Amino acid sequence: MRILGIDPGTRNVGYGIIEERGSQLLYVASGTVVTRSGELAQRLVEIYNGLKGAIQLYQPDEAGVETVFAGTNIKTAIAIGEGRGVALLAAAEAGLPVCGYEPTLIKKAVTSSGRAGKEQVQEMVRVLLALRELPDTDHEADALAIAITHSRRRGVESMVGMSGSARTSRGRKVRRK
Repeated sequence: MRILGIDPGTRNVGYGIIEERGSQLLYVASGTVVTRSGELAQRLVEIYNGLKGAIQLYQPDEAGVETVFAGTNIKTAIAIGEGRGVALLAAAEAGLPVCGYEPTLIKKAVTSSGRAGKEQVQEMVRVLLALRELPDTDHEADALAIAITHSRRRGVESMVGMSGSARTSRGRKVRRK
C-alpha cells in the first residue's frame, strides 16, 4: 500500500509518499511544489500540476491531507484552505480515497504529543522512516508525517474491525477501493 501525504499551502506544498510492507514503513519519495507566480490563481494551477505529476509518477493508493487550522490568523487559514482544495481535487481526480487530519492529531501520531514542535516532528519522521538525514524541507517532513498518520490510522481501524473503510478526521466514513 502506497500512501501520499500532502501538507497544503498556496506558496509551498509538501508531498510525501511512503509504502507499507507488513508492519514496516518505507520512504518512497518526497518533494515540495514551489510556486513561482505572484497571482493566486496561477499558483493554484502550479500546485495542481505538481501534485498531479507526483501522483502519476508514484501511483499512491490512498492520500492524507492536513486540515485547515484557523488559529488566530483567518487570512492564512483561508489561503491554506484554497491550497487544500486544489490538493483534494488532484487526489480525487486520480481516484484516491482521501482522509483529512488535524495538525494536533498528526503530531500525536508521530511524536506521541499533540504539542510537539516542528523539529520534534522532523526528527521522528527521520527515525520512523529510517532516513539518514532530515527531509529537505519542513513541508516534506510534514507531508511524510501526514502519510505516517494515515498509515497508523488504517492499522488501528483494521484492528478494531473497520477494514474496508476509513474515517475522516471529522468522523465521516470513506469507502476504500
